[in-house]
Amino acid sequence: MHEYPQAVADDVATKAVTIELDGRKTTVAYAVGDTLLQTARIAGLRAPSSCEIGSCGTCMARLTEGGARMINNDALDDDEVAQGWVLTCQSLPTTRTVRVVYE
Repeated sequence: MHEYPQAVADDVATKAVTIELDGRKTTVAYAVGDTLLQTARIAGLRAPSSCEIGSCGTCMARLTEGGARMINNDALDDDEVAQGWVLTCQSLPTTRTVRVVYE
């Protein structure tokens, strides 16, 4: 049996999220547990949203850098997800840096 060292939380913890909205790029320090939508709001951005439960798709944005895990997705189909679309109200970053673009 092989033993592998556990990753130190700081090695994979998200440090910053860059959000492109209305032609502006804003980089925000990330607070653990916040969704991408919450992160945008904390930065003072007026990101689109409606239901906030992953059902309507109003908050969808394209993930252009890094990774994110959606807690719930009742709005996007598999092709959209494969193209990098996420529901920001349901997305938690999974990489050190993340960039999303609201188109």
